[in-house]
Amino acid sequence: MLTVQVRDELAADLAQAERSRIPIDPLTTGNPDIDVVDAYEIQLINIRQRVAEGATVIGHKVGLSSKAMQEMMGVDEPDYGHLLDEMAVFEDKPVPSGRYLYPRVEVEVGFILADDLPGEGCTEDDVLAATAAFAPAIELIDTRIKDWKIKLCDTIADNASSAGWVLGAARVSPKDIDICNIDAVLTRNGEVVAKGRSDAVLGNPVTAVAWLARKVDSFGVRLKAGDIVLPGSCTKAFDATPGDDFVADFDGLGSVHLSFE
Repeated sequence: MLTVQVRDELAADLAQAERSRIPIDPLTTGNPDIDVVDAYEIQLINIRQRVAEGATVIGHKVGLSSKAMQEMMGVDEPDYGHLLDEMAVFEDKPVPSGRYLYPRVEVEVGFILADDLPGEGCTEDDVLAATAAFAPAIELIDTRIKDWKIKLCDTIADNASSAGWVLGAARVSPKDIDICNIDAVLTRNGEVVAKGRSDAVLGNPVTAVAWLARKVDSFGVRLKAGDIVLPGSCTKAFDATPGDDFVADFDGLGSVHLSFE
């Protein structure tokens, strides 16, 4: 467990790395006593600061939602980060690659909530009842840690390595599609680079959202009507370089496009 002063210092280091585009050494290297609670508190310090400066929290993302990633990190549950309005990227506007340090893209089925979710005790039925629609999504992830040399507490403190997201135009009701059986194909510059299916996310993306609702409640946060939730990737992440053009196509859910300049 870290002191409040050290948490504040590490949060400031991460914030400066994001502003300057100069990565820092892993937090876990210089602070071996850091734990998950420390890491979430560091994340929240920076989120609160950005909100105080004018940003708005409009959703959350779940990370480490595949068994393979959990095994790699040595954990038995996902992690989460915040989505801010200022992090949004758009299909019709290329992303300036220089805004990020090590950008990557992930393919996700986005959730758009129509109602608030309960916190403690939130179930999959609660999530489905509260979801207005699913949407095709690409999450833009990044790290402020040198060369992606991250451990669990590094990524949690760093807003779960989140940097942006884009939703495609389609909106499909949970009543009209099997959330566990959505095939996805990712192309980069016209070439297929990955294929996946929505049940790669904990066997059911709804499970990830219910976990998220319970988890954030323990930090005094709730998932609210209108929020966007990204439950985790259907495929592995892919590096994005200047000139790359990505399209994610989802069976029954349309497509989403993201390009980098």
